[in-house]
Amino acid sequence: MHMADALISPTVGVAMWGATAGIASYSLKKLNIEADEKKLPLMGVLGAFVFAAQMINFAIPGTGSSGHLGGGLLLAALLGPYAAFLTLSVVLFIQALFFADGGLLAFGCNVLNLGFYTCFIAYPVYKRLIRRTNIWLASIIAAVVGLQLGAFSVVVQTLLSGKVELPFTTFTLFMQPIHLAIGIVEGIATAAIISFVMKTKPELSTTIETPINRLVGTLGLLALMIGGIFSSIASSKPDGLEWSVFHAIGTDELRATTAVHHALERLQQSLALLPDYNLKGGGTSIGWLDIGTSISGIIGTFIVAVAIMAPYIIIKKWRKEA
Repeated sequence: MHMADALISPTVGVAMWGATAGIASYSLKKLNIEADEKKLPLMGVLGAFVFAAQMINFAIPGTGSSGHLGGGLLLAALLGPYAAFLTLSVVLFIQALFFADGGLLAFGCNVLNLGFYTCFIAYPVYKRLIRRTNIWLASIIAAVVGLQLGAFSVVVQTLLSGKVELPFTTFTLFMQPIHLAIGIVEGIATAAIISFVMKTKPELSTTIETPINRLVGTLGLLALMIGGIFSSIASSKPDGLEWSVFHAIGTDELRATTAVHHALERLQQSLALLPDYNLKGGGTSIGWLDIGTSISGIIGTFIVAVAIMAPYIIIKKWRKEA
């Protein structure tokens, strides 16, 4: 559900940026950086892991579509909703800025659709269900709730933007079922990852007082492997949003319509180091391994981890000097 700028109007884009900034500010206040200092390395490595995992699109059988892990529910289950929202915001910003994945104008929309609903609505559902059922059922139901809300939010944002090319009812009827299927897969993947983490570090369910170096190292290595190797085998089929747009209007993208859209498009093209997770001018392959995609996965993983962990390093250095 990485929306392109052409799907929304400048007014809606600015409004969603404002909403995202407000939620991020509130999350920063709730997340006591000093008290949660030990959580920052885990935030960094989990952010890198989600970045890498989002590069792997899995095919949805019988549809011609694909999906990928959103990561909001996973992050919330392991970090709490505030740290999760901030972590996913950084991931999405780096994707838009350096890889041209999701529009700059649509950044606020993407954070709300992928982060707000999963961290602040789906996660409480997960917490309630985990007490009554098992981790698998709780994860699947919560993931479906988060993605259904996010998918419908996309439709509402295009409606508010006056995108008459996308009929509200038709677009909804494609968006909701395909993201139901994606949500089920995400729920299964989320439960599997949480189960692995809890077996490795069970105290994460209640506290993070003890060192987590081994877990951070394991997740970091997995992120590099996923981004650097397994990303090359991702499905090339259109994702749920592209698939829905195509079936609603016969093309998988809309054209930019305003000077703001064109200006931001040029800015994004100039800033993107590896647009569409590949080398500029196209990449090369060694067998099934796409070199451009692998380089993008490795570089992106490092950028996300550093961007999130920088405060941790600065705080430690400042305290040492003090």
